Amino acid sequence: MAAISFELIKKDPGSLARLGSLTTTHGSIQTPIFMPVGTQATVKAMTPEELVEVGSQIILANTYHLYLRPGHELIGRLGGLHRFMHWDRPMLTDSGGFQVFSLGELRKISEEGVNFRSHIDGSRHFISPEVSIAIQEALGADIAMCFDECPPYPAEYSYVQKSLELTTRWALRCKKAHQRPDQALFGIVQGGMHPELRRESARQITDIGFDGYALGGLSVGEEKEVMHRMMHECSDILPENSPRYIMGIGAPEDLVEAVNAGFDMFDCVMPTRNARNGALFTSFGRINIKAAVYAEDQSPIDPACSCYVCRNYSRAYLRHLYRSQEILASRLNSWHNLHYFLDLMAQIRAAIGRGEFASFRKDFYAARG
Repeated sequence: MAAISFELIKKDPGSLARLGSLTTTHGSIQTPIFMPVGTQATVKAMTPEELVEVGSQIILANTYHLYLRPGHELIGRLGGLHRFMHWDRPMLTDSGGFQVFSLGELRKISEEGVNFRSHIDGSRHFISPEVSIAIQEALGADIAMCFDECPPYPAEYSYVQKSLELTTRWALRCKKAHQRPDQALFGIVQGGMHPELRRESARQITDIGFDGYALGGLSVGEEKEVMHRMMHECSDILPENSPRYIMGIGAPEDLVEAVNAGFDMFDCVMPTRNARNGALFTSFGRINIKAAVYAEDQSPIDPACSCYVCRNYSRAYLRHLYRSQEILASRLNSWHNLHYFLDLMAQIRAAIGRGEFASFRKDFYAARG
């Protein structure tokens, strides 16, 4: 039995949007889907049971952070990441490439891999394609990602070209190293913000052949228009009957545009990070619960929302919790934001199922003024 199977159920007649079903070792996922980020084997402020309550079908965990603490070998000895964190649904682990890229002066890239210093204690470490795969196999997620280099933005054309070629060579090494039969492996397309390089990377990665394909290197500081244009560059090259994933995007508008470009899977820390900073997502846009205007506001965050928080708590109370620095503020805010993101994806799936995604997209923007 293959590690995963993907069924393309329906294509929207007025866009490139796709409705699909992705089956993994730990269950099936209806796509398009948003994956909450559990960086250190926890989606911050949420229990696994609460993640199920808000509609999470799959979550993401971070290879770099779990390698440093508590260590992939320890997690492997304790039965793998699912058992370690009490999550029995599908899970994806990233490769650690983006986190290493983010270290800046603390890392040095070579053909063999990346030497870097830990952001925790300054200790020296080395991750290669083979090491990244070994870590992810020990963690035991349903989907592992190839180790890649994420070029900065902006970057010289020649650098981005060399970077994508390195990512291709590393992808070949990842595929050769990957041995776990119950775990899928996705390849990553790079190429910066250069259309022809994006398409060349997509051709090289699909020629190797993976269980699914991802776009990396987006949401790194580029303009929204550029990001959305890059989404469309590869959609006719990536195999139609494979899952397509855009890594690290999370603004609701970006999710809608990514679905419009024919992608199926997305992740970002935005809903939980914004929640901890008092920024809440609604059907009519984003609100800042810290604002004085909410001091005596007895209405829910979003009257159109059916989540536990909107059914039970007022904006006034949530503002009080936040200003009092109560832990419950982070929990309730995160609950609402994650529900918003996952409900948005459910609405998108329903719209594609009806063949009305183009109308949904138009109404989505109209509601936000």
